[in-house]
Amino acid sequence: MLKQNMKILLTGTTGYIAKRLLPVLLEDGHEVICCVRDIKRFDNSKYSKSKVHVIEVDFLNPDSLNKIPKDIDVAYYLIHSMSAPNSDFETLEKESAQNFVTSIQKTNAAQVIYLSGIINDQNLSKHLSSRKAVEEVLSSGSFHLTTLRAGIIVGSGSASFEIIRDLVEKLPIMITPKWLNTKSQPIAIRNVIEYLTGVLGNKQAFDKSFDIGGPDVLTYKEMLLQFAKIRKLKRRIFIIPIMTPKLSSYWLYFVTSTSYKLAINLVNSMKVEVVCKDQEIKEVLEIQLLTYKEAIQLAFDKIAQKEVLSSWTDALSSDTLENGISEHIEVPTFGCFRDKRMAHVKDEQIAIDKIWQIGGKVGWYYGNWLWTIRGFIDKLFGGVGLRRGRRSVNEIRAGESLDFWRVLYANKSQMRLLLYAEMKLPGEAWLEIENEILYQTATFRPLGLWGRVYWYSVLPFHAFIFQGLINKLSK
Repeated sequence: MLKQNMKILLTGTTGYIAKRLLPVLLEDGHEVICCVRDIKRFDNSKYSKSKVHVIEVDFLNPDSLNKIPKDIDVAYYLIHSMSAPNSDFETLEKESAQNFVTSIQKTNAAQVIYLSGIINDQNLSKHLSSRKAVEEVLSSGSFHLTTLRAGIIVGSGSASFEIIRDLVEKLPIMITPKWLNTKSQPIAIRNVIEYLTGVLGNKQAFDKSFDIGGPDVLTYKEMLLQFAKIRKLKRRIFIIPIMTPKLSSYWLYFVTSTSYKLAINLVNSMKVEVVCKDQEIKEVLEIQLLTYKEAIQLAFDKIAQKEVLSSWTDALSSDTLENGISEHIEVPTFGCFRDKRMAHVKDEQIAIDKIWQIGGKVGWYYGNWLWTIRGFIDKLFGGVGLRRGRRSVNEIRAGESLDFWRVLYANKSQMRLLLYAEMKLPGEAWLEIENEILYQTATFRPLGLWGRVYWYSVLPFHAFIFQGLINKLSK
């Protein structure tokens, strides 16, 4: 067994799993080196400065990996590109893994822990095939590799949970593709974290791969119906064999909050059965597995208590923002159209509360039906639409998604919120709300003729949408 208080390298720090894992590692007394591609997307204000260190690295850029300290004991590899804009995510994942191996072999790390997907079918999807290829690359290292292979992960904010929630809560009758008969073994996010920490420094887990899943083996149809039962909703599901993978992807894309790229990869993965071959690691670690129903109920408990620590939408979805938030935090003026409005705030605290609750279920305070239409149009053109919502009702952090915006900057003490549009546009757009005398600025940098046509076509709506918004915020 390795020493108790370890120095751990955590990759994928701004992702769904790592955000859940980090506080547990810190609670166990470990020191954590957090790897992020964009340091402005990571809020370390709530962590001890002596226990959390943040380094800006990109595993596709080998030169940046020199920042990784040599005295680490263990590294977690939690980097995945399933929803990446680049279609060649398999090549990128292998390249990233190879760079990781090269870098970690220069350190003192005795163990690398990798979270992969269950692989028990010869006809693997691109997603699962890529996970397998990454595992092969990681196994070439001189360190001890521990691979945990999971299927569907269920928890508040997880992609699987939110997609199932969208389908069940929006559709009383579902006409669905045949992959809903595919079997899966869902596992609660709490159990995933227990496995990830349980194998840490555990020599019984060295140089081994383990399937991890919950106690239930269910078809996707059964998962939807059980979810509906927990929510006290009556749902009818009819499976038809004529829906092609492409049609299934469109169905998933328009009904749920997922991006089209992620929908394609999900559909291809859902055609493959993901059931554990064995679960010997459960006996070794003595983990009490939660049932699917218990995992769903726990997720809703966290939502009700406003304790959703991370969301799958935290990952960047915009090609432009792949270069980082820093590139866009200074709002341009040259060659831009601007809609600037001002209002006197009657109660500063109420105004701040309203600003920090904007979007999601609260909405945009004025002309919500127009925002909804704009979100629907965005979906038609392959954008993210409004369905991503927001992680928390009261909190906003840089890097998070907020409907079809991405939060670039959020500071309550400065009373400044800056959003960048991830909707499909012939140009780029920012929305900024700031100061005690409330200033609200919509900035649009047009791309070519169509960008200018777009601005002037929506200009009449700005007169009451943006004026109505600032009026509501200031009252």
